[in-house]
Amino acid sequence: MTKKNLLAAAFFVVSSSLFLSCDNSSNEPQSEYSDKIESVTLLKTTKSWDGTVYPAYPTTQPEITVLKIAVPPNSALSWHKHPVINAAYVEKGEIQVERKEDGKTQWIRKGQVLPEMVNVGHRGKTGDKGVTLIVFYSGTPDIPLSEPVQ
Repeated sequence: MTKKNLLAAAFFVVSSSLFLSCDNSSNEPQSEYSDKIESVTLLKTTKSWDGTVYPAYPTTQPEITVLKIAVPPNSALSWHKHPVINAAYVEKGEIQVERKEDGKTQWIRKGQVLPEMVNVGHRGKTGDKGVTLIVFYSGTPDIPLSEPVQ
């Protein structure tokens, strides 16, 4: 290798190092938001997941409750019913809902929304994955969110 080629190679290495060291990118995570306001309807329904039409909304003082519920893998919730309208958003994992009267089932997975049944016995069961749900209840202060079913 000639002296001229050696100097050219050395210049290339040094200038490349300087260029790369001037990288102004940050290790900070980029925002998950765009520069515009966005709204996506995840659920709008008058019926629960099994097709049953919701009853009329109570005429007394309304109360909104939001719960974050984590269910471990391979677990089953107790049979229960909800006397109020509610919907569950699956934050992570998956769960199978089962109607008690006839065993009808449906899986809901991460990112999906489940319109729950009102006054119908049901339960949720997880498989090898657990589930984290964000559940929105629309009720009243004097009505429980859930009741056991025998």
